[in-house]
Amino acid sequence: MSSSPKSIDVRATAVRFDDATMWVDLDDGRTLGIPLAWFPRLLHGTPEQRADVQISPSGLHWEELDEDISVVGLLAGRGDHSLVRKRAA
Repeated sequence: MSSSPKSIDVRATAVRFDDATMWVDLDDGRTLGIPLAWFPRLLHGTPEQRADVQISPSGLHWEELDEDISVVGLLAGRGDHSLVRKRAA
């Protein structure tokens, strides 16, 4: 009998925001609270831009903000490190 790696088959069902957090509801009943600071494009976007999210089987997409976030990445605790700036010493 062969075994294959188990894939994560969890999907986002809804997304909402407060001042500091993105809340993502998953189809397995969990809700993730992710700091907006992890995703600077979302942090600096307007409430209207944040609300214009497209939910797909693989994740979340904001066309105007040029942001794509996978559910797998959120579950792994990964944010957008491409825009992290080093603090001046």
